[in-house]
Amino acid sequence: MTPSIRSERKYLEILRILAESHEPLGAKRLSEKMAERGFVLSDRAVQYYLQYLDEMGFTEKVGNRGRLLTEAGIAESESALVDQRLGFIISRLEQLAFRSTFDPATATGSVAYNLSFVREEDLQGVTAAFDEVAAAGYGFLSAYRIVDSDPRIPDGHAGIMTACSVTLDGVLQKMGIPTRLEYAGRIAVDEHGSAGFLDLIGYRGTSVDPLHLFISAGLTSIKRLVTTRAGVALANVRAVPAAARYRVEVTVGLMEECGFTFPAGGGIGEFNLPKHPYRLSVVALSGMNMVGNAIEKGYAIKTEVGAGTIPFEKIADATGSR
Repeated sequence: MTPSIRSERKYLEILRILAESHEPLGAKRLSEKMAERGFVLSDRAVQYYLQYLDEMGFTEKVGNRGRLLTEAGIAESESALVDQRLGFIISRLEQLAFRSTFDPATATGSVAYNLSFVREEDLQGVTAAFDEVAAAGYGFLSAYRIVDSDPRIPDGHAGIMTACSVTLDGVLQKMGIPTRLEYAGRIAVDEHGSAGFLDLIGYRGTSVDPLHLFISAGLTSIKRLVTTRAGVALANVRAVPAAARYRVEVTVGLMEECGFTFPAGGGIGEFNLPKHPYRLSVVALSGMNMVGNAIEKGYAIKTEVGAGTIPFEKIADATGSR
């Protein structure tokens, strides 16, 4: 593979998506599939990448239907081993956790956030869906921020920042508690409030973002959860030393006072997770539950998980504002 392609993950991902498709794909559909894999690109940006791939002889246009891989493109996609992507998602999230500086004792510092793109005409309906999750207590943070001046936002769209749960990992690490983000999972809640995991995907063994995968596959029922109190949402699991339990409990309590939401028992050592004599599981609800509820209602949303960090006060006090 040429150095310019090898050094750019987006080119590589477009080749893989086309290789998995049995029909031509246009820029719009490719943009949607890229978002599912953690790469947020506008249709215009995808067109730019496709033009270069055409010039390289890896793709060809099929009328107005979209692009297919050429024989050269098939050979290049087959030579790009999947292990090039293994560990990329978790490495990005761990870096983001390290960069977050939130202090729950003072409610100051920066938190990690996800950035979602929605059409301007859908903004009111999408924020209503976000509000439902916040009110029901199934978002990671009850607040979110609407932005429209970010250069990453496509024309005709608005951006919504929601807190990312890797903020918790950053908080624990800065308290001196060794923390390892392990799984993303589907957590089922019944009408009595009891919860247990249905599926877990290890972050270190996947080449796609697990949260996007669960939502795009239709494996959540967040809309039902916020209306009937029984359904399936998203959560993350991290492991800490069992001896740190008391310090974790204090930390979670302080974060709850700042508006963060955790499952029953603060998510500490509960649920149907494997028990270990020296390690303790800590569960946090995912900020992607807000996004999942809106998608289940039929809204088109693209989300970049772990898009950056933002001062806590700018997201905690900004719900519904720009």
